[in-house]
Amino acid sequence: MSKGRAEAAAGAPGILLRYLQEQNRPYSAQDVFGNLQREHGLGKAAVVKALEQLAQQGKIKEKMYGKQKIYFADQDQFATVSDADLQGLDAKIVALTAKVQSLQQSCRHMEAELKELTSALTTPEMQKEIQELKKECAAYRERLKNIKAASNHVTPEEKEQVYRERQKYCKEWRKRKRMVSITATRETAAQQHGPARWCSHLKRGGFVSCQATELSDAILEGYPKSKKQFFEEVGIETDEDYNVKLPDP
Repeated sequence: MSKGRAEAAAGAPGILLRYLQEQNRPYSAQDVFGNLQREHGLGKAAVVKALEQLAQQGKIKEKMYGKQKIYFADQDQFATVSDADLQGLDAKIVALTAKVQSLQQSCRHMEAELKELTSALTTPEMQKEIQELKKECAAYRERLKNIKAASNHVTPEEKEQVYRERQKYCKEWRKRKRMVSITATRETAAQQHGPARWCSHLKRGGFVSCQATELSDAILEGYPKSKKQFFEEVGIETDEDYNVKLPDP
């Protein structure tokens, strides 16, 4: 045993007696060890030995609860407490409990406020942000000034005309994309011409007159190659070839 542990063990009876009198509630040897070990460096064996010694000397009381021994201060050394005193202590406990709850609530509010302040911008950061916003506003004002000073403004009539033309061309685009006019069926083409002559005849306009990029499944089913190859043979150009998309209406 180290010198420090030996000194702690020697003073254990006095420490434990004082602790049990101050707390005035029952404890097991394990409870006392857990409560005082860190503060006083007492080993469990020293705690058990000191408690048994105090009980033998009559300084504390010992009771058996099942297989466990419980130790508590001798109640004869304390003055008798009247019912009025007990009621006063109960009232004090209630008041202190309410105070504790109020303080805990205040702590929660302050913690939430601290968290909010910690996540907010600091004064220098706010000043920097204000300067950046001022520069941005100045740039927008200068841009607005130049726009107002320009002489080539578009009149409402010209703007409306542009919108009408756009709508017209988009409508025609959509129409041509959707519609397909086929003047001969797949069966007729297969009967009159073999697959080798079919595409060359299509390229000369003999069978179909296409008004859009879509082709009928009926034709593609009889074509010996892929849809992409069919488009290349016939000379059909799609929106995807030029990476364009029909605008929304």
